[in-house]
Amino acid sequence: MKLLRRQFLHLAAGAAALPAVLCFAWAQTYPGRPVRIIVPVSPGGALDITARLMGQWLSERLGQPFVIENRPGAGTNIGVEAVVRAPADGYTLLLIPPSVTVNATLYEKLNFNFIRDIVPIATISQLPLVMEVNLSVPARTVPDFIAYAKANPGKVSMASGGSGSPSHVVGELFKMMTGVDMVHVPYRGGAPALTDLLGGQVQVMFSPLPESIATIKAGKLRALAVTTAKRSEALPDVPTVGEFVPDFEASTWQGIGAPKNTPAEIVTKLNQEINAALADSTIKARLANLGSAPMPMSPADFENLIVAETEKWTKVIHEANIKLQ
Repeated sequence: MKLLRRQFLHLAAGAAALPAVLCFAWAQTYPGRPVRIIVPVSPGGALDITARLMGQWLSERLGQPFVIENRPGAGTNIGVEAVVRAPADGYTLLLIPPSVTVNATLYEKLNFNFIRDIVPIATISQLPLVMEVNLSVPARTVPDFIAYAKANPGKVSMASGGSGSPSHVVGELFKMMTGVDMVHVPYRGGAPALTDLLGGQVQVMFSPLPESIATIKAGKLRALAVTTAKRSEALPDVPTVGEFVPDFEASTWQGIGAPKNTPAEIVTKLNQEINAALADSTIKARLANLGSAPMPMSPADFENLIVAETEKWTKVIHEANIKLQ
């Protein structure tokens, strides 16, 4: 009887350890087939370019295609939900846009809870928005602009890529922290907003740097400041908003995530590979061309960033009473 009991205990212990062994083996052989990266915006923008850059790196490092699949719509919610509903096996990933931290409050009804339903894997890069004005605006510094806007209440128009877009919520944060009165003019994307800014129909915009760096360098728009805590290497002579408005900081960023319950070993493996990419000189140079800076993080730190950003923009949306239009 003792022998049978000992054999049973050995078998039970082996069975209990089997899932962990299988997960480790699965991670060791992952990926064994092509992987999809869902990009919740249309092709051609900074998010899409970043996803393709990282997809190419992962394909070369891991020996399987990482295929980009664009799923735009509903302010990125369609693409996000597609990943939430996908199997948690590491073969469907999400290019996480910063809009997820705004949409959690902006949309009254979502079919998912981002923080609960998506596992953050790794951040990729961070880029500033740039506060830029039409050349007809007399302001050449942020203090000049604040004085100009306060002297002309309700007469300064602020363009954005749409209600709840980064350019909108960052502009609202600026209004809250400086007490200026600007009229928000939403557009269907950053390109038409920039067109009207260039034409003088609107006076100011907080634009993601990649969208407007060419027009700034061509002297067609005047950059007053960038919104990140540090100056941008792409525009080293342009100050930060925070140099004039204490504690002001805002940025856009991108990362990679997966459905909840994706094996931790796969999350760790992808995090290590993405962070290796961000240390590579070629990848750094490609990101710099986009006006971005590498932003390596652990999965836990990325999760903390998403939670903190969600709380930050929730306060702005409520205080500014931002609604979808």
